[in-house]
Amino acid sequence: MTSLRSALFNLLFLVLTAATCIFGLALLALPRQVMRRYVQGWARLMMWLLKHVCGIGLIVTGREHLPPGPAVIAAKHQSAYDTVVWLAILPDPIYVLKQELLKIPAWGKLARHYGSVAVDRKGGASALKRMVRESAALLTQGHQVVIFPEGTRTLPGHRVPYQPGIVALAAASPAPVVPVATDSGLHWGRGAMARKLPGPITLAFLPPLPRGLPRAALLAQLEAAIETETDRLVRAGGGPAVQPPLVDNSVG
Repeated sequence: MTSLRSALFNLLFLVLTAATCIFGLALLALPRQVMRRYVQGWARLMMWLLKHVCGIGLIVTGREHLPPGPAVIAAKHQSAYDTVVWLAILPDPIYVLKQELLKIPAWGKLARHYGSVAVDRKGGASALKRMVRESAALLTQGHQVVIFPEGTRTLPGHRVPYQPGIVALAAASPAPVVPVATDSGLHWGRGAMARKLPGPITLAFLPPLPRGLPRAALLAQLEAAIETETDRLVRAGGGPAVQPPLVDNSVG
């Protein structure tokens, strides 16, 4: 039954997402806020389908740690679910995403018009500076910027070194950095078409990091906060304990 429900959701996800992208092209001439409401409507529909077709709900804890106004949401990234959920639960989030995604036909145009910040992961220091500059400007405008500090998805029980982009962004803006842990990978495997396992996904907002931390301390505290809570969530859900990364992630 789980496989059939997953297949049905995957089909609906594919068809409805394609239709959303195609019809959304007509909104490119309209203000960004129209596109925002349109894309958030798609995200909330996907969340509704995931709950009612696959039995995957959402539990959010620690909302009191999310301050009003601009914030950097430094979120654990385990599955495609993480790229949908923030559109559904935040008023006007902006994603930091890899540049390759903007090359997807139709979808890339919608994401660009929505205001996503693209990062060329092969662009070196100049690409990092551009990301920081664009993200800091959006924070100044009152947005909540969602960034995945690992820079990629990691399966439950796995870890990779955190990337220094989050440190540069924290240094460039007075907005608080809010760590977020999740166990989404236990229920939505890697890839949009992966099998979906019933049960609640948890997003856990953690206390914002102290301001003025040195670069290395900020990255270390961020990783410790996210990975400790993620490990707890994953183990509580029957998943494997998180293993330490194979590469040192310290920064100067």
